[in-house]
Amino acid sequence: MLPFLKKLFSSGSAASATDWQPLQRSAAEERLRQQWVQEQVYLNWMGPYFKAYHYQKAGLPNATFRVQLLHEEGRQGALFFYDPSIGPGNFRHLFDFMRDRVVALGYNLSTSDQRSVHHASYTETIYKHFLKPQPRDCTQTGRCNQLYGNITIDLVSINGQPGFLRLFSNPFANDIFTPAHSFDEMLAAILDMPPAPPEVQKLIKKYARK
Repeated sequence: MLPFLKKLFSSGSAASATDWQPLQRSAAEERLRQQWVQEQVYLNWMGPYFKAYHYQKAGLPNATFRVQLLHEEGRQGALFFYDPSIGPGNFRHLFDFMRDRVVALGYNLSTSDQRSVHHASYTETIYKHFLKPQPRDCTQTGRCNQLYGNITIDLVSINGQPGFLRLFSNPFANDIFTPAHSFDEMLAAILDMPPAPPEVQKLIKKYARK
């Protein structure tokens, strides 16, 4: 899997990319998502992914979901791999729900975009939410609270099939901001939720399809 991910993240000459385009949901898709949120279907995965992250961090096996830790150029992140038991529809709603969770922490949604990259043997599609902290909580010294820095949430699909969610925090290394909170704190604020009750578990199939 690791060599494939390295190839996927590289921008080789064999790939051709379209420009980033605005990511838009239809009215029907948004109504479905709102119903999904109201019925708390997200409880089936938020806590389990949070647990899987900590298992991976501790080097322990986790049979439920696969998570990979990411560290690159001063930013920290994680990949949350898709599992067929989730279904494409639920995974897409998870992507947007994570965005909403970050907004609730005091962030502005800066952009939501999508792009397809055509490689020799597959097509990679990236859906991206980019969020910035609202620099309103400033100390008497003038240093503003950056929270966790900029946050990026990606949904990456291969040949139309969901592959993983990618969550990154990119703190500001600037004296006008207070030190960023840790990535672990950020994940706790976004993912740490109680387990889904039986009646919510039964709703997985209802939203599993696209």
